[in-house]
Amino acid sequence: MVLEVRKKERENSQNLVHRFIKVVRQSGVLLEKRKRQFHKRAKSGLAKKRSALRREEVKIEKAQEYKMSKPQQKERFSKRF
Repeated sequence: MVLEVRKKERENSQNLVHRFIKVVRQSGVLLEKRKRQFHKRAKSGLAKKRSALRREEVKIEKAQEYKMSKPQQKERFSKRF
């Protein structure tokens, strides 16, 4: 997609830049670029399986700790400054 803005007769550079920015915003080029910039690829099948297995292992470990009356406590910062 090519955007073109030509300088009008007796138009200063600030107005030209303002018109160009307006055309770019209206075209949606920046929105599309930002979407592509932060796009993450989908996980592969093997990676999905491994993460699912890891979640199950962690769930089992937490259940065993709870049964043994040793749940992990989160540290809380109660210091006052």
